[in-house]
Formats: sequence, structure tokens, C-alpha cells
Amino acid sequence: MKKAPEFTLPDQNGVIKQLSDYKGRWVVIYFYPKDDTPGCTTEACNFRDSRDLIAEYGNAEVIGISKDSVASHRKFADKHKLNFTLLSDSDGSVTEAYGAWGKRSLFGRNFNGILRNTYLIDASGKIVKVYEKVDPKEHAGEIISDLRAQQLKT
Repeated sequence: MKKAPEFTLPDQNGVIKQLSDYKGRWVVIYFYPKDDTPGCTTEACNFRDSRDLIAEYGNAEVIGISKDSVASHRKFADKHKLNFTLLSDSDGSVTEAYGAWGKRSLFGRNFNGILRNTYLIDASGKIVKVYEKVDPKEHAGEIISDLRAQQLKT
């Protein structure tokens, strides 16, 4: 298990957040391409609806990260009543540090962009699981199962 890269990014309210703010808690960091697009909205609403269950295990916190602006995140969070933190990684440096930037394909077009990856981070700040190419409809359920399994180990 490797240590999760530290970050300092603004949330949807312009408040600066750091990974170290969550020390002692489990964290689910998911990277997504764009606010208010179909797949990203499905995934965000799935996390919104599952947040209480996710929080039951290890007092886990959900954080979504994309390159969208603080204002875009605010609009997205308000529109869909999101109950978790969205962080703006406008320069993509945190996305790259986590390995969530790479080759994508959409409608037959290849380009570099944010990969739909999620990182499960334990209370000591170590990445315990990486989810790649997740299904936005099913992903929160995977996280809940894995958090439950981790809790049973302790």
C-alpha cells in the first residue's frame, strides 16, 4: 500500500481542503471527467444516495475531483443536492499525481483526459484499493462492500 498523494484544493464553496484534514478517517476519492454530464451525474447521485452507508464504515468521507471550476462544482452540487465535497483541480496536478489522467476514447475519438478512477484510502492515509474504469451506476455499492470487508478485518 502506498501513501495517498497530499493535495490542497478548493471545494465547491471555495474552502481550501487538504487530504490531511481527513486524517483518522477513511476517504473515498473519485475522479470524474465533467460536471453535469450523464455518466458523471449518475455517479455523483449514486454516491449522494449511498453516502450514509459509506459513512457507517470507518467514518468514511466521499470526495469528488475534476478539473471543473469552483463555480461549476457549486452549480452541480446545488442542482443535484450533492451531500459531499467536490474539489476543483483546475491545473490537473492532483489528478496526475493519483494516476487518474490518461488516454481516453469517446465516440471514436482518442484524447487525454480524466479517467474515471476511485481511490479507497484508509485512516492512516494509505491507498488500499484502486478502482479503474468504474461503472457509475454500480460503483458506490462496490465501495460499501469493500469498506464493510475492511471493517471486518479490524
